[in-house]
Amino acid sequence: MIALQSDHLIFQLTNGESVPCSAEMITIEIVGNSDGLLDPDLLRHAAASVFHYFKAELERESVTVGEFAIALEKALHGLGLTLFADHSPREQQMLEADLGLLAREAADSLELFFFPRLRKELRAQLRRSPRVLRFRGLRGCVKRLAGAQRWSPRCEKMQEQIVGYLRECLVAEPEQKDCALVVD
Repeated sequence: MIALQSDHLIFQLTNGESVPCSAEMITIEIVGNSDGLLDPDLLRHAAASVFHYFKAELERESVTVGEFAIALEKALHGLGLTLFADHSPREQQMLEADLGLLAREAADSLELFFFPRLRKELRAQLRRSPRVLRFRGLRGCVKRLAGAQRWSPRCEKMQEQIVGYLRECLVAEPEQKDCALVVD
């Protein structure tokens, strides 16, 4: 029931769990872990802004902790605060690729050219050294490749193949350097 409230987002943890959180709960958690280094009011406003961005502007019900952390870091950076010591450009912290576009480019050849094109895209994005690499549009991509109008067992199998393939490719790449992979 908490997840259905308008002031909560579902946070997907790396261990697979999902936890409902409000902007206030996030702020309390971060302030508690900041050892007094961050102004609580500033953090509260930044967290509320990021929360609003995901909930209202993107109309998302769930978000990964990594996505939220990167967006919060960007918001705080915009206010003149830096959370991490690295000085790489903020645009490169989270890069995105569109699986739907890759599937459309594969067009009639479907899977034959899709998987090599997917690996090429992964390599191109990794050369830019992102912290998080997000491949979005998985559901539409799967339905297009499977030639399905509705979700089916074939779609489920195709989805597992794409996610597994991306994981294997990421591990095999020397440019990986602690890059997180998000596929949604």
